[in-house]
Amino acid sequence: MRKKLDALGISAFCESMGMMLQAGIQTEEAVALLRQESRRPGPLETALREAQKELEGGVSLSTALEKTGLFPEYALRMVRAGESSGRLEDVMFRLGKYYAGQKVLSEKLKSAVTYPAAMLVLIIVVLVLMLCMVLPAFTQVYDRLTGSLAHSAYRYIQWAYGFCWAALGVMIVLAAALLLGLALWNSGKRPLIEGLLLKLPPAGSLLREMGMYRFTAALATFLASGEVQDVAVAESMKMVDCRPVEEKLEKCLKHLEEGHSIAQAAFDEQLFEPVYGRMLLAGERSGSLEPVLWRLTELLEEQCGARTDRLVGIVDPLLSGVLLVTVGVSLLSVMLPLLGIMSSIG
Repeated sequence: MRKKLDALGISAFCESMGMMLQAGIQTEEAVALLRQESRRPGPLETALREAQKELEGGVSLSTALEKTGLFPEYALRMVRAGESSGRLEDVMFRLGKYYAGQKVLSEKLKSAVTYPAAMLVLIIVVLVLMLCMVLPAFTQVYDRLTGSLAHSAYRYIQWAYGFCWAALGVMIVLAAALLLGLALWNSGKRPLIEGLLLKLPPAGSLLREMGMYRFTAALATFLASGEVQDVAVAESMKMVDCRPVEEKLEKCLKHLEEGHSIAQAAFDEQLFEPVYGRMLLAGERSGSLEPVLWRLTELLEEQCGARTDRLVGIVDPLLSGVLLVTVGVSLLSVMLPLLGIMSSIG
């Protein structure tokens, strides 16, 4: 199976195409110029080569991109809508910003998962070393001194073993849960994992804000392509991937069917925070709905990034604290008898 373009590659392509179209360069020539600049072998170079071949056959840009099989359906729909409305240049710029934001957000999410996973592995390794090397070494020393550790005054060193085993068991369970969650997420069981995460306040808030960010960015892009509001909202819903947000959007669609605008429907259903809802109403009344939507997209992207950082900021000290407490208590348990021996000798 061919590797599709990632968000960064799509963003670079769309941004470059937008600039060339803005400069008056024809689509076929623009793709040819981009191919000359992209000399590294990879999905982007393959996409440009195949798209150029299709464009030389007289097809539209959306058809050429679709035949490469390397572009996501959302990007293809947007390019097709831009061509039909005569606003392809604007759409390409919007798609470039959208996928650049998606790349930044995905990197934030990867760091939110990667760092705790690395900390879990580190804690497990340290605990295994404690149980296999450090504690047995001290146990042998005290056995020689007392004859039988179980019947000596230093038998509470066994508490260190119990504490380490308990901590190791907890860490292994957490690591297994994380691996299972990632496996289910990547195997099509994403709704199940999201349902569990939505019940956790920090993770649930992050998922809802991410859903709102994806919706707002998609809606702004669809409106820039010339789509009517009800179609734009219905199509943008497909990008949300968060059930609580989808439920609110379904209610907004009912308002649109009754003749209300998207700004009024969003305000009535409290789709956005009150201050953002009023921004949207003001933008619609002043005829600047699209710029306001893009401003909201930027604000939501910043909020998602900040919330992701806060989530990592909670998990990081928590895991570090577990590591420090476990190692500290274990070492204290084995060092106290040694201090007692030294003081009796002295």
